[in-house]
Amino acid sequence: MSTTTTDLRYPVGQYEPKPYSEHQKQAWLNDIRFLPQSLENSILNLDEAQLLTPYRDGGWTVQQLVHHVADSHMNAYCRFRLGLTENKPAIRPYDEKSWALLKDVQIIPINVSITLLYALHTRWYATISDLTLAEWEREVYHPEADKVMTLWFLLGMYAWHSRHHVAHITSLRERNNW
Repeated sequence: MSTTTTDLRYPVGQYEPKPYSEHQKQAWLNDIRFLPQSLENSILNLDEAQLLTPYRDGGWTVQQLVHHVADSHMNAYCRFRLGLTENKPAIRPYDEKSWALLKDVQIIPINVSITLLYALHTRWYATISDLTLAEWEREVYHPEADKVMTLWFLLGMYAWHSRHHVAHITSLRERNNW
């Protein structure tokens, strides 16, 4: 269950880690599995002006959000694969704000990132859908945060990230009666 807030930055609240449970695992796996469809549904029938609208003052545009989710989740997929195949690997941070300003984000239609997400999430879900508890406890090291994170923590974070950005778009649509 997610919490909604009036803070436009965090429409589903901030990420709150949860202890391992089969129920929580299935919920988070479903967030990963169905993100591409949820994101696609959130942008249906938006015109160019709407796609270029920031979800809040000082925030990214809908177009930037969609491309950001693809960028972020490509990194997430690699982080999980590293965590499953190496002993506490250092994962590569990236400057997401700078990535959102790159030329491709401005000129490539968002359907390219939606298509990428369908393929990526199919692979990602297949990789993680039947991990053992010991595999969920495998760790990666995030040098920028100077933090060791389990794959379980990352699953929750990216499940939240999926809901978080879809809610940015759906709450913008609701506020503007789109």
